[in-house]
Amino acid sequence: MKAIRRFTVRPVLPDTLRPLADLAHNLRWSWHEPTRELFASLAPEAPAGTDPVRVLGALEAPRLAALAADQDFLARLRTAAEDLDRYLHDPRWYQGRPGDAPAAVAYFSPEFGVAAALPQYSGGLGILAGDHLKSASDLGVPLIGVGLLYRHGYFRQSLGRDGWQQEQYPVLDPGELPVSLLREDDGTPARITLALPGGRSLHAHLWIARVGRVPLLMLDSDVEENAPCERSVTDRLYGGGSEHRLLQEMLLGIGGVRAVRTYTRLTGHPAPEVFHTNEGHAGFLGLERVRELQGEGVDFDSALETVRAGTVFTTHTPVPAGIDRFDRALVARHLGEDGALPGVDLGRILALGDEAPLGGETGVFNMAAMGLRLAQRANGVSTLHGAVSRSMFAGLWPGFDTEEVPITSVTNGVHAPTWVAPEVTRLAPDAGDRELWELRRTLRERLVTDVRERLRASWRQRGAAAAELGWTETVLDPDVLTIGFARRVPSYKRLTLMLRDKDRLRALLLHPERPVQLVVAGKAHPADDGGKRLVQELVRFADDPRVRHRIVFLPDYGMEMARGLYPGCDVWLNNPLRPLEACGTSGMKAALNGCLNLSVLDGWWDEWFRPDFGWAIPTADGAAAADEDRRDDLEAAALYELIERRVAPRFYDRGPDGVPAGWTAMVRRTLADLGPKVLADRMVREYVDRLYVPAAAARRALTPDRARDLAAWKARVREAWPRVTVDHVEVGDGLADDLADAELGATPVVRVRVALGALGPDDVEVQAVTGRVDADDTLAATRTVTLKPAGGPDLEGRLPYAGTLELDRTGSFGCTVRVLPAHPLLAHPAELGLAALPEETSGEGAGVLLR
Repeated sequence: MKAIRRFTVRPVLPDTLRPLADLAHNLRWSWHEPTRELFASLAPEAPAGTDPVRVLGALEAPRLAALAADQDFLARLRTAAEDLDRYLHDPRWYQGRPGDAPAAVAYFSPEFGVAAALPQYSGGLGILAGDHLKSASDLGVPLIGVGLLYRHGYFRQSLGRDGWQQEQYPVLDPGELPVSLLREDDGTPARITLALPGGRSLHAHLWIARVGRVPLLMLDSDVEENAPCERSVTDRLYGGGSEHRLLQEMLLGIGGVRAVRTYTRLTGHPAPEVFHTNEGHAGFLGLERVRELQGEGVDFDSALETVRAGTVFTTHTPVPAGIDRFDRALVARHLGEDGALPGVDLGRILALGDEAPLGGETGVFNMAAMGLRLAQRANGVSTLHGAVSRSMFAGLWPGFDTEEVPITSVTNGVHAPTWVAPEVTRLAPDAGDRELWELRRTLRERLVTDVRERLRASWRQRGAAAAELGWTETVLDPDVLTIGFARRVPSYKRLTLMLRDKDRLRALLLHPERPVQLVVAGKAHPADDGGKRLVQELVRFADDPRVRHRIVFLPDYGMEMARGLYPGCDVWLNNPLRPLEACGTSGMKAALNGCLNLSVLDGWWDEWFRPDFGWAIPTADGAAAADEDRRDDLEAAALYELIERRVAPRFYDRGPDGVPAGWTAMVRRTLADLGPKVLADRMVREYVDRLYVPAAAARRALTPDRARDLAAWKARVREAWPRVTVDHVEVGDGLADDLADAELGATPVVRVRVALGALGPDDVEVQAVTGRVDADDTLAATRTVTLKPAGGPDLEGRLPYAGTLELDRTGSFGCTVRVLPAHPLLAHPAELGLAALPEETSGEGAGVLLR
């Protein structure tokens, strides 16, 4: 028989045990070891990492009574409760900052990986978002997280007998999760509603997860008022077709803003001054805020300026294929007068998502393009990814060189208390080599035990009988060099690069003196058959009786598995196609545990690689890079060579005491020098100082009148700009004009005449741009000098400007002049994407040659 109704029966806790409920429902326990230990003592038989909410729900009345009478336990409970109270209310880093910091920041993401007990993530984007919330909590940053509650989460992965990935979608009951329902003052559930075409409505309830000091609001469409189609909107993470995804993103963005407004109304939490869009999925939040302002009587253009000033957009994808794109007609139908945003000009909405300047299609609505147009500040997630993003989106700022595109970077970080093994945290800074080496072996041995248990469970799921599995008792060896590789399985991450030459890999695994063992995990997207074939190829190799004691594939990779995998590995492998890894934070988590990185120079590793911390896998370039097979052959060969010639010898080069001093020195430097760089605390501080505080200041500066004036000024500049020209440029040393060459240290004068049309000198900035030049006279490593007015207009109305250059570099040198729009409320000179240059920017006399 099957139940026709499902409900959760909660335990009634005695008064002395009431603090257990508060501790269980604040996800701080997921990174606070003393609280985890407290709940582990309640149910010693439960698997490690069991959710405290489930632990409480399973306690019988006699056990509760015994705990209520256990004075030792009650003392530990009081200590934990008092510690949580101090954590939630005492001033932290943010409260010690100057008063210019925003009162609150709303952080929107389609997924959040906070804890295994709340499986609302698929990969790096969600884990990053979860770490962002946790570090914001530790620092006291008043963040409000906004996401969706997926009733099936992502998916659980298992393997068929043939190694083919299989997916299961277990139902998540919010009553069994560490979340609570937001209610109105009269006790009814708070509800968010979006209008849909055809008179339909999409309703959602709001669940709150407490991530330390940070509330995470999650919208849930599985409510009885919805029709079946709308009820399933939040069924699965990244599931369904195009319209289903559009509805998810409308609920996240538009519904998310309404959820924030509801939450602040009911709780008194300060309203956000800054809205942070983590990837384009939540981009519709800007349109909802435009609609709010229009409801207050603000026109569209002024509302747009106000919204932009207080918005931060973070892009996580280095390829156009990773961006959500929808049919324009589908967007128009759902956001028009019969949809979710009545009263907002549909033509203006569609223009925000136009991807034509990026070389895209005219009938497509691009979520990243909209996100960038709706945000005054944008960033990539590593230095290299910032450069890749500037190139990818340069079409939105057509008047500027790629390096001037206003997209900065904040390199991702990871939350150390979540990912660092407690033994590593307790390691004394002055620990000796032997102590460090023994710790590494302890962690490796623990991983081996865990891998054997998971492998047996996987084979049983694949149909193996217990009698077939005796070999799993000898899988892996706690004294063998252990390399880890675990992540999502899109093709660019190249799960199977290690299999390029199977014979050579076998030789490495079975080396008689310096063997290597591999622990591999990863999920392919359910719709990605190519990724599933990669998983199957890896599994089939690992099933080979000749090597299965040296290489394993663990299905159902997730946070709980990762917490043991990172500390237990000696080397973390990452071999994506460069530069397609935006950041790649798994190697950061490994590094915090003293695991050395072996990686392609991509993402964060390109930025912080040092020979002290690990090894860089060479990448093919030129013609070799264009041939995919040759490229992979070359890079796989380089990987094998590194492991065989450098990594394994360093690991097995032992001194008289049996300790590899060279290896432990690298571990020590990784922990001491690399560790502080990869922290999410560093990342969140950068977001606060470089993006949140400036965004809040810009938003505060835009009073309704100033927003209207700024919008009118931009419209006037755009209309007048075609008549702004640079008509005459002279570069001289005061004695002669148009220098052919100059001495180092010279200070030539630049004189220019510009026509401004209907604009005035206060509307523009005239700049001389200097830098090195190549054979095509293209400027590089540029510097700018602001030129000043140098008199009245000539007979043709052109205005003279002049300034002095400082020639402090030798070699081929060039100069040009440009005119840019200028306004004190612009965040970046390229904000409007407008620049006027000389019609003839090259040729004789256009450059200055230094010797």
